[in-house]
Amino acid sequence: MIASFQRTLRTTLVAGAACAALAAYAQSSEPVRVGLLSTLSGPGAGLGVDIRDGFQLAMKLQGNKLGGRAAEVIVADDQASPDVGRQTADRLVKRDKVDFMTGIVFSNVMLAVGAPTFASHTFYISANAGPSQYAGEQCNPYFFSASYQNDNMHEAAGQVVQSKGFKRVALIAPNYPAGKDALTGFKRYYKGEVTSESLPTLNQLNFSVEIAQLRASKPDAVYIFLPGGMGINFIKQFVAAGLPKDITLFGPGFSGDEDVIRAVGESMLGMFNTSQWGHDMDNAANKKFVAAFEKEYGRLPTLYAAQGYDAAQLMDAAVRDSKGKLDDKAAVRKALEAAKFNSVRGNFKFNTNHFPIQDYYARVITKDAKGRITNRLLATPVLKNHADAYVGSCKMPG
Repeated sequence: MIASFQRTLRTTLVAGAACAALAAYAQSSEPVRVGLLSTLSGPGAGLGVDIRDGFQLAMKLQGNKLGGRAAEVIVADDQASPDVGRQTADRLVKRDKVDFMTGIVFSNVMLAVGAPTFASHTFYISANAGPSQYAGEQCNPYFFSASYQNDNMHEAAGQVVQSKGFKRVALIAPNYPAGKDALTGFKRYYKGEVTSESLPTLNQLNFSVEIAQLRASKPDAVYIFLPGGMGINFIKQFVAAGLPKDITLFGPGFSGDEDVIRAVGESMLGMFNTSQWGHDMDNAANKKFVAAFEKEYGRLPTLYAAQGYDAAQLMDAAVRDSKGKLDDKAAVRKALEAAKFNSVRGNFKFNTNHFPIQDYYARVITKDAKGRITNRLLATPVLKNHADAYVGSCKMPG
């Protein structure tokens, strides 16, 4: 009787071990699935395309693998719509059972996508959107930003405009969460007079009202956060109205990036903008990225492309350092928090709210040695080892 029980126990244990081994093998042989949901149509499409291209370049250089495992990237268009974004994210996490999500450009879409993503215990690696809500009271163990917190670049710009002695500044940003974060961030560091604040509709392309307001209020400078086609159209209209002779233009990296420069041209020479990255950053990872991006796509990368590239590298490190055991959410989270990858911006580390602590620089648009109109990074950081203003409100769940 005892011998029979022992044989049965041994058989059960062996069978259990075999099942566990089989399950582990099945998981390791399955591809890692990534849902890359971004804005690929409409006025903001160029931004989503750059994130996608940067991410897919990293995947190509990694042999289309993450952490040594084959990977499948499912690309979808959120159309810059919170409703479309949420519905598509729901499909990606439930039907396609993706292991990671990434790609969203706009923060209003990100806030809509968060609920189905986090509820499914799917890790979201942001390649752009960094809403203040997710940095503070709504921080989440499944959200990680491989980019910035929305206020940060604007805080650096406020510091630049303040240090250059401008006394009267007009502010223009879209009427959506990141636009409001932008103005909050700028005013946190700029202490002069704000002559006006304009909040045009997201993806607005005609700025005759804002131009007229600038003529009337006569500021020394104007600070714009107008992503994608918004920024291109505003700058063209600003120049056509003859305002640059009286008003100095400033922006975050987005509003003075390579996509905007390509569309607008020489009239952008001399414009200052702020960023945590520049294509001329002198580190090995960045040189590899920029050279590979130019070879693959025939253009200089933007900040969006750099963030997409870093998001893929962060995922690669997380799969590698969790030994591919993606069902072990605690192990994946620990690997993401460690962030052991070579970022194109140099040193990279997360704060306790899963947003980066990093340097922010001023860039100036100039002509390089090849005669190209492009950004040049100024060597000294405007803000060093900078953390966002919301981390104190984050009580990160265990």
